[in-house]
Amino acid sequence: MDDYRTVNRASWDERVPAHAASPDYMLDKFADPEFLSQVVQFDLPRLGDIAGLRGVHLQCHIGTDTVSLARLGARMSGLDFSGPAIEQAQKFADGLGHQIDFHQADVYDAVEVLGEAQYDLVFTGIGAIGWLPSIQRWADVVGALLKPGGRLFIREGHPMLWSLGVSKTSGEIVLDAPYFETEAPQVWDEGGTYVETDTEFSHNTTHEWNHGLGEIFTALQKAGLDVTHLEEHDSAPWDPLPGHMTRDEQGEWRLTDQPERLPATYTLQARRRQ
Repeated sequence: MDDYRTVNRASWDERVPAHAASPDYMLDKFADPEFLSQVVQFDLPRLGDIAGLRGVHLQCHIGTDTVSLARLGARMSGLDFSGPAIEQAQKFADGLGHQIDFHQADVYDAVEVLGEAQYDLVFTGIGAIGWLPSIQRWADVVGALLKPGGRLFIREGHPMLWSLGVSKTSGEIVLDAPYFETEAPQVWDEGGTYVETDTEFSHNTTHEWNHGLGEIFTALQKAGLDVTHLEEHDSAPWDPLPGHMTRDEQGEWRLTDQPERLPATYTLQARRRQ
């Protein structure tokens, strides 16, 4: 497991140019100063007023959600372990006139890089915590970054969804991965990526972990946070089960047949105790 960062970073580094060029990330639309990323737009009713808050976006990738939070008035920083992603994010934000500081570091090293108890808001977006082997270590980082009373805001793929896949032989949805955190990673060797692109990649091996909702709750509580909001959604901002999902007018994907059967994502908020 010691090399999971190296393996995963190679995959993410290679995909940065394709993601930046993909119409799914919609970088060109940010020329409109009112435009927000789909992920942030979805959660606007839950975010509330964040103007003036000191915020950090962990595992920020190319910075579209980070910029969107800055457009809502937060003073944002971003952190990601991929050097190319951070370079792209900084170039993107600077080009739009946003004063956002981006940092290359592993999320487990965030406190050493960013400082303890410096933030009113820690934000984490879709597809982030599954790259981490220990949800408790992540929660400890979040708790250490937040000021007393500060808030965690995360929208993430539901652990039920992460445990599902589409059979390559039958095409049916199958339960083929752990729901709970395991010591050993799930090792995948799959080409492509989650956005529209014609790019063919050479670094396709990844190491990933699932984390059950109960494990996330418990980890946050142990780290000194109290969960204040949990909302499960039947939709996701990407197509996680190809052939079985339908996209709506907002760009969210849900099961074509009886979508109420599957919690696809969730939004969770928690506050650090005073």
